[in-house]
Amino acid sequence: MNSRDLILGRVRRALADVPRDDTPYDQAVDRDYLREHGNRSVEETVELLAENLADYRAVVHRCTGDELPALLAGILAARGSASVVVPPGLAPEWLSASDTARIEDRTASTVYDLDKVGSVVTGCALAIAETGTIVLDGGPAQGRRRITLVPDHHICVVRVPDQVVSSVPQALERLDPARPLTWISGPSATSDIELDRVEGVHGPRTLEVVLVSGEVQA
Repeated sequence: MNSRDLILGRVRRALADVPRDDTPYDQAVDRDYLREHGNRSVEETVELLAENLADYRAVVHRCTGDELPALLAGILAARGSASVVVPPGLAPEWLSASDTARIEDRTASTVYDLDKVGSVVTGCALAIAETGTIVLDGGPAQGRRRITLVPDHHICVVRVPDQVVSSVPQALERLDPARPLTWISGPSATSDIELDRVEGVHGPRTLEVVLVSGEVQA
C-alpha cells in the first residue's frame, strides 16, 4: 500500500457514517462573505496592489509592453546577474534586450545548479491587490516551482489589469485547484522568537515585480 492509498483509506473511514443524502459539499458552507473590501476602480485596484507589494518589501516597477525588454535588461544589469533561468514558455521578446546568459529549466537541473543562477524571470497566474500576493500555477511562462524558490532573485511580470484581482475569493474563482499553486507575498522571510527578520530562508531574498500595462507578449 502506498501513501496515497493509505490517505484515501483514512478519508473513506472518516466518511463512513455520513448519510448519502447529506448536504453536498458545495452547499454545506455559507459563502455570503464579502468578495472584496470596498468598491475600487480598476486603477485603484492596481494602485493597491503596488502599495501592498512594496509594503511586503518587494521592488515594484511599472512599464508598457514595449518598454518591458529594456526594463528587464536594466534590472538584470543592475543586479549584476551573470545568468538567468527562464521557463520553457517565457516569450523570447521579454529578454531580447538583455545579454545575460539564459539557462533553460530542465528536469535534470538540480537545486545546486539553480543555486548558481543569478536570477529567474517568470510571468504569473494572477496578483491579489488586497494582500499584495503573486500567485504562480506552473504555467508555461512560470515553469516549475523550484526555479522560483532556489535562485536568490526573482523578477515576476504581471499584466495589468488583466491579471489583477481585488481579493482572495476572486482569485480562487480564477485559479485551478488541481494545479501546483505557489502564493508569494514579498521576498522569502521569517522571524525568530525575538522577531529578528531573516530574508531568503525559504525562497528568493529579493522579489521584483513588474506591472506591465498595454499589449505584452504572453
